[in-house]
Amino acid sequence: MAKISFKYGAMNSGKSDTLIKTAYNYTEQGLAIATIKPSIDTKGDDLIVARGGASRKVDILADPDMDVREAIKLFMAHMALQNLACVLVDEAQFLQEKQIDGLFNIAKQDDISVIAYGLRTDFKTDLFPGSRRLFELADSIEKLPTMCRCGSQAEFNCRKRGDKYVFEGEQVAIDGEQAVTYDSLCGSCYTEEKAKTLA
Repeated sequence: MAKISFKYGAMNSGKSDTLIKTAYNYTEQGLAIATIKPSIDTKGDDLIVARGGASRKVDILADPDMDVREAIKLFMAHMALQNLACVLVDEAQFLQEKQIDGLFNIAKQDDISVIAYGLRTDFKTDLFPGSRRLFELADSIEKLPTMCRCGSQAEFNCRKRGDKYVFEGEQVAIDGEQAVTYDSLCGSCYTEEKAKTLA
C-alpha cells in the first residue's frame, strides 16, 4: 500500500528544491507524477519556485474548495495515464484539512504515493490546519533542517514588514508580496525579536 509522507521545515530549508529534484528523479526513470500547489500561494503563479532559482510548472493549482482526489483522477484522464507513481505537493500547509484527507485517500485507496512538503507553523508559532492534519495522518514525517542567523538550527518563521519584525496579523501573507519577507530563526532568536517588538 502506498504511503503519505510529510517533509516539513522552516523557510529556507529546501522544501521546494527537494520537491523539484524528486520530480526530476521520478520522470527520469519514466515514471508519471503529478504536482500540486495551493492557489493561495501566488508566488511564481503556476510555478513551483525554489529559493535557489529552480522552478517547475505545477500540474494542479488547488483552490480551497477543490476535491484533490477528483482533480488527480481528472489529471490522469486528461494525460491518458493508466498509472501515477507519485503526487508531490508544495506548500501543503495551505491546503484545507479535507484536502489532506483527500491526499490520504489517494495513497490508501488509489495506491499512489504522496509526498507533501510544507511549513509546520506560522509566524506566530501556531500550526497551520493543513500541517496539523498531515501530522495526524502521515505514515512518515521528516524534518528538513535549516540554519538560524546565530548558527543554531532554525525552527520558526519570523515575519518582517520592511525591516521590522511583526507578530500580529493574518496567518497567511505570501513571501515577497506587500513588503513581507521571512527569516528562519531558532527559538532563542525568535523570542529575542518578539521581546524587542513588545518592549
